[in-house]
Amino acid sequence: MSELNVQTPIEDFDWDAYEKGTTAGSKTREEVEKTYDETLKTAKDNEVVTGTVKSISKREVRVDIGMKSDAIIPVSEFRYNPDLKEGDEVEVFIETLEDKNGQLRLSHKKACQTRSWDRVNQALENDEIIKGYVKSRTKGGMIVDVFGIEAFLPGSQIDVRPIRDYDVFVDKTMEFKVVKINQEYKNVVVSHKALIEAELEAQKKEIISKLEKGQVLEGKVKNITNYGVFIDLGGVDGLVHITDLSWGRVSDPHEVVKLDQDIKVVILDFDDEKKRIALGLKQLMPHPWDNLDSNLKVGDHIKGKVVVMADYGAFVEVQPGVEGLIHVSEMSWSQHLRSAQDFLKVGDEIEAVILTLDREDRKMSLGIKQLKNDPWENIETKYAIGSRHTAKVRNFTNFGVFVEIEEGVDGLIHISDLSWTKKVKHPSEFTSVGSEIEVQVLEIDKDNRRLSLGHKQLESNPWEEFEGRFTVGSIHEGTVSEVMDKGAVITLEGGVEGFATPKHLVKEDGSQAKLGEKLNFKVIEFNKDSKRIILSHSRIAEDATRAAQRAERNANRAERAERNSRRQEEERVEAPAIEKTTLGDLGALQALKEQLAKAEKKG
Repeated sequence: MSELNVQTPIEDFDWDAYEKGTTAGSKTREEVEKTYDETLKTAKDNEVVTGTVKSISKREVRVDIGMKSDAIIPVSEFRYNPDLKEGDEVEVFIETLEDKNGQLRLSHKKACQTRSWDRVNQALENDEIIKGYVKSRTKGGMIVDVFGIEAFLPGSQIDVRPIRDYDVFVDKTMEFKVVKINQEYKNVVVSHKALIEAELEAQKKEIISKLEKGQVLEGKVKNITNYGVFIDLGGVDGLVHITDLSWGRVSDPHEVVKLDQDIKVVILDFDDEKKRIALGLKQLMPHPWDNLDSNLKVGDHIKGKVVVMADYGAFVEVQPGVEGLIHVSEMSWSQHLRSAQDFLKVGDEIEAVILTLDREDRKMSLGIKQLKNDPWENIETKYAIGSRHTAKVRNFTNFGVFVEIEEGVDGLIHISDLSWTKKVKHPSEFTSVGSEIEVQVLEIDKDNRRLSLGHKQLESNPWEEFEGRFTVGSIHEGTVSEVMDKGAVITLEGGVEGFATPKHLVKEDGSQAKLGEKLNFKVIEFNKDSKRIILSHSRIAEDATRAAQRAERNANRAERAERNSRRQEEERVEAPAIEKTTLGDLGALQALKEQLAKAEKKG
């Protein structure tokens, strides 16, 4: 049994002061505790502070930050620091000074994240150059580790030149600039190109200061677009527009140059302020017009290929870099407005006639209709006045129909020459566009390349016959074919049309004749020269009424005459009986008779 170690009591210990809560130094317990608390570090939640590693086990790391108690942090949060040992100082994030169990909770991982986020913001604010590790490739760019934060490096921000293979940058440590931060979503965008551009800017100024128009430089094809080619001139870029790649037509710049190809170019123009340089490639080659056959002249036939189409014409390449224009008016003798696409298409190999040739201005106009004879040269023979032909209806106007007898030969049928009998208000009532129509040539206007044509002249004038058939007073059956405010059109036998005013359309029952109704009409006017027939239906009933009235009046007169005749007869029969009873009259007559007889004997 071991011997107990008995401590000797302090002889001068003040037990009364201890009971009263004071010490020998006359300090109260509260004062002593306050003095102790002041020796501890001040800290608050969500703050990053520095602590000391007190101990390390397989699972935990004990860290002292100068508080009343130490905090336990999982060792996994220190996996990026495999050399951690006791006594090392580490940054920790105070999650809470005292949880529900009264424990201090710290996090080394959150401290690193907080410090990294502050560092990234500081780098953006100060426009610093920082280092980052390219972890992997992603859609549109790369993922870069910056201070433990995953940042996005867009493909367009890797280099000043377009990058075709991103994989070569993976697992590389590079310098970057922070160009954008989204504080809400904690997104960081970095750029390596920004560093290069700053260096190139100084180079550009130096290069541009030495440029001169017409200067020939060597460069490398950096990028090819649908409108031109970008050339790297050694720190500064220039553009060769697609029209300056070749003297001939270029539809795709890839046909002329390739990526990374070394070529010579000439400076056409440049802008010091905007640092734009216009380059040319074709200017280093002789102009094709200088090599054009010197014997070519207007009227010659030449072959070429259609390279461009427009509504107004077609451009034909007769040799690389030399083109001529065939205007749409030179594609056909026809005067109808048409599109050039109706005659030619890109890629057609054609023959044409040179119409104009200007070597100085490098312009040439061509024609293909000249390969055929002009149909108007012998128009008087082929389409003589009075000749009959089949034409195609092209279009209408209010006054007639335009037709084409053959390509280049057009004519007009006036509306009055469409029909002898029908009153045509608009040509569309008589025919339709695209239809064929028989015509007769009436007049020839060679200067204006127009024919006056007729359709009704193909038949004899029926009005000669109508004059004997539709005499004034004759009655004919007709159909009301059109009704208007001023009257109605009446179609008679043979298709001839007449006209009746509203008062002549009143029927016997007082109603008005209706459209499509068949009635008898009386001709009340006929004019062969103006081809006019005026009709009346009501006149028939009126004439019948007047005839009946006349008959009645005649009958009445005859009856009165007969009565008068009978009365006179009766008077003649009764007269002798009256004379016999008048003896005085009889005696006088007898005396006169005797007197006359005596006188006769004497004579």
